[in-house]
Amino acid sequence: MKASRRARHLILGVVALLVSGFTMFVIHQPGPAAAHGSVTNPPSRNYGCWERWGDDHLNPDMAQTDPMCAQAWQANPNTMWNWNGLYRENVGGNHQAAVPDGQLCSGGRTQNGLYASLDTVGAWVAKPMPNNFTLTLTDGARHGADYMLIYITKQGFDPTRQALTWGSLDLVLRTGSYPTTGLYEAQVNAGNRTGRHVVYTIWQASHLDQPYYLCSDVIFGGGGEPTNPPTNPPTNPPTMPPTTPPTTPPAGNGGCTATFAKTSEWSGGFGAQVTVRAGNAAISGWTVNWTWPNGQSITSSWNATVTSSGSSVTATNVGHNGSLSANASTSFGFNGSWNGTNTAPTLSCTAR
Repeated sequence: MKASRRARHLILGVVALLVSGFTMFVIHQPGPAAAHGSVTNPPSRNYGCWERWGDDHLNPDMAQTDPMCAQAWQANPNTMWNWNGLYRENVGGNHQAAVPDGQLCSGGRTQNGLYASLDTVGAWVAKPMPNNFTLTLTDGARHGADYMLIYITKQGFDPTRQALTWGSLDLVLRTGSYPTTGLYEAQVNAGNRTGRHVVYTIWQASHLDQPYYLCSDVIFGGGGEPTNPPTNPPTNPPTMPPTTPPTTPPAGNGGCTATFAKTSEWSGGFGAQVTVRAGNAAISGWTVNWTWPNGQSITSSWNATVTSSGSSVTATNVGHNGSLSANASTSFGFNGSWNGTNTAPTLSCTAR
């Protein structure tokens, strides 16, 4: 009898240990579950914070260099670990009724306020984007999409000082449906907007009545190319336009350099931006070449004509960004696929 009782106690102890271990595993899962998705280019607020700080979220430097992400990590780290789960259910397409003004970036404080820190007003890190750009939504579970609604804030709205409201947005695109490929892209035209803006994306997943609400911070330069804001803007900007119009950069060959920067990465895919800078003399065109070190490939590109032959890639300027003044720069971007390793390539630039 005692032996039987001891055996039962031993079995129950083992079961309890296994249950405890399983519970700990679920609670302390180190990365986001690949259950849903988010906008990865331009990155949504919590995806961007996870991408920049997921491996270094205890770094005290975040408070100085990325304060909006710092307050989000402090409020709830799961906001970033679960960057792909910002959704509501059973909205019936009535998004404005379900999500109040001031709570758009958290999906109306969905899931008991898990994403509430994303509504905080301030200078979130913003990605420079061309006014005509490709928005990319990455869906790890391959739910498909009934549609995406893409809004952009009106010119003059300041997301660093004003809460996001429905009235501050313009609907610029409603897409059709997407198959369950896991990667949904939309060509977006921001018009003549300049400066800081919020791109607000609603993704209506196909498997359930499950819409996702996603805020991406961007900087538009006006026209076709992104520009970085000056770090020290002039204290007394001119009030009158120049009396002589700007001249077109002369043709020439001053040489050029090209630098590669990965802007986002997910399982099997990534986004990148290449910056081309003229040398000490003007140039009338440029070509950038590289060879992928790990067999990566390009799936889409913008602001350059890109061709591939095996692992070799050639990117040539398009009409609006070939002529550069001395030391001036432009950029182009692309999305790619990878498997195993995603090492950055070494670029070469030839000017004409």
